[in-house]
Amino acid sequence: MTAPYNRILLATERTEFDAGAERVGIELAAKCGQPLWVVMPLVSNPEYQIQAPERQEKAEAEASAKMDELEATASARGVEVHGMIRLGEVPFREIVDEAVVRKAELIVLRRRGKRSFLANLVFGEMVHTVISHTHCDVLTVPRAGQLWSKGVLLATDGSPNSERAITQSAVIAVRCGLPLTIVSVEDRKDGEGRGDSTAQANVDRALELARAAGAEATGRVIANGKPYQAILAAAEQSNCDLIVLGRRGLGRVKRLMVGSTSESVVGGAKGAVLVIQNSTEEHG
Repeated sequence: MTAPYNRILLATERTEFDAGAERVGIELAAKCGQPLWVVMPLVSNPEYQIQAPERQEKAEAEASAKMDELEATASARGVEVHGMIRLGEVPFREIVDEAVVRKAELIVLRRRGKRSFLANLVFGEMVHTVISHTHCDVLTVPRAGQLWSKGVLLATDGSPNSERAITQSAVIAVRCGLPLTIVSVEDRKDGEGRGDSTAQANVDRALELARAAGAEATGRVIANGKPYQAILAAAEQSNCDLIVLGRRGLGRVKRLMVGSTSESVVGGAKGAVLVIQNSTEEHG
């Protein structure tokens, strides 16, 4: 079984909120047998560099020391780190650009703030813009996050990127020796609560592909509550500490996976959330 990702980029500012992302990024690189690329964005601009050169030099020295500390931590786990400190006015742009330079397949990033169902308050602007602009998948990790060890939950909506999400979740489950739970949220019309054959078809298709990849997979349709609440509840009930879902859905069930649902899942999840990008989608 191949590694789920061959080029992993950890984005960190080494704040208290980055601890989980750093921990998971290093452990994931170790499990995949891959080096870890690290980008540390440092806010700067030409005017600041001219007006306060001493402060700029101090900030760069502190960032370099932080990078050395991170490299030492990774080295203790047998992980080789290739670090880069990038100066720029907008941190997310430096992260996205570094992902392009490194040909990254996955960005590991913090999820700022405390767990809350008010996801728009905890889903940091930098995280939102990275996911919106990058070409690669993004793994968001809360401050206390650990590498998953219980189970993987895939939320599928049948959109074009669903097969990528199925493939990645199956590879991760097999690689880590974990069960895979597949769910699709039922599309209820006009409040009548009628069954949705599309949701069942989504689950059946995902089960077929996941089992063909060797995953120990089970699946079901869920219908209670708002989509993000249903997904979070399913992860709790299935004892899954990694949630995988697509960033964007298309078609009749688009609203189940687009924008606010993905962000609400990221903001409310206890553990890591892997957001799968649509490989055919352009990012700016």
